[in-house]
Amino acid sequence: MRLLLSTIGSRGDVQPLVGLALQLREMGHEARLCVPPDFASWIESFGLVVTPIGPELRSTAKPGSRLDRPTPEQQRQMLDETIATQFATITQAAEGCDVIVGATALQIAAPSVAEAMGVPYVFAAYCPAVLPSAHHAPPVYVVQGDAAASQPSEYPALWARDSERFSMLFGTALNEHRTRLGLAPVQDVRSHVFTARPWLAADATLGPWPDAGDDVLQTGAWLVDDQRPLERELEDFLDASEPPVCFGFGSARAPEGLSAAMIGAARSLGRRAIVLRGWADLALMDDASNCISIGEVNQQALFRRVAAVVHHGGAGTTTAAALSGTPQVIAPQHYDQPYWAQRAEALGIGAAHPYGAPTQQSLTDTLERALQPDVTSRALAVARQVRRDGARFAAEQLETLVRT
Repeated sequence: MRLLLSTIGSRGDVQPLVGLALQLREMGHEARLCVPPDFASWIESFGLVVTPIGPELRSTAKPGSRLDRPTPEQQRQMLDETIATQFATITQAAEGCDVIVGATALQIAAPSVAEAMGVPYVFAAYCPAVLPSAHHAPPVYVVQGDAAASQPSEYPALWARDSERFSMLFGTALNEHRTRLGLAPVQDVRSHVFTARPWLAADATLGPWPDAGDDVLQTGAWLVDDQRPLERELEDFLDASEPPVCFGFGSARAPEGLSAAMIGAARSLGRRAIVLRGWADLALMDDASNCISIGEVNQQALFRRVAAVVHHGGAGTTTAAALSGTPQVIAPQHYDQPYWAQRAEALGIGAAHPYGAPTQQSLTDTLERALQPDVTSRALAVARQVRRDGARFAAEQLETLVRT
């Protein structure tokens, strides 16, 4: 079986597909990836084939980087170019494939490419909040103040507006390409992208699908088994004293002054700090011995060694922290991150930071709540419930899909 696994997004969008690809290869199948060029070298280090798509994304995360709001005409042009690139690149990458798997909601072209090829298409979300349900609101694209707060009675209208937004943004360009392929036009773009039975690649303990029935297949999270050792400098720092607090915002865009706020919060609670540089290249505020800055790291190994993990709330980091049994503080910025912050709070495995840019005081207050003994105990208990075989289950489902 030959498969194309495709996504457009950051490390948190790409890494689960790598986990699935490695599992598929272990079962004797060939999995190719179509992802942003930022990740090509890393994926190729596993011996996997990569087709880069679109521009590099890393520069948008640096503090002070400009994300000017485009005019309606500029936005339309960018969207048209993005969709054209998707159709051209995914069509080439999928040549000879038996199935296409698309992850994240920006996979506008992938289902049409699969339809034109006559092969199955699977859409996978990494968070329940991405998929329509009467039990939660749609993802929030910019979290400001109480913008993420809504009442259950409002959910149907919010999902209806979300669907309208999809069709307004992508409908015209999508249907132009479908016409060229001899395919019928699509009226509801979101339903077309998500398919009639999307998959949910999230752990059922951390992010359960709230609706009954089989409209959504929950596979569990797709994990990469990371066996890399920690660097000697980091090992020495961890061994030198009590477990520190680990801060990291991954590939998320970091607000100005975030490093100083994080380190200051740890020090105010008498804790040492590890700062993960991430895409924002977060740096230390001084050369004191009670803090260290590191780059790419085996999170699975590191998180087990720290007192708490403070992060942005991506699905992958939330799951890694939960698997480690370590309390977490989630400071959400957009999309699915408010959902994961709420889940960490509800499960008692961490604390949700208030919406807005973190300050030293706000991080101190939230971190102090997460470091309570009852949270630590609960985090350890929940860690035993999180499944690690999601990629294996998904790979088996793909085998069944192609056979039928």
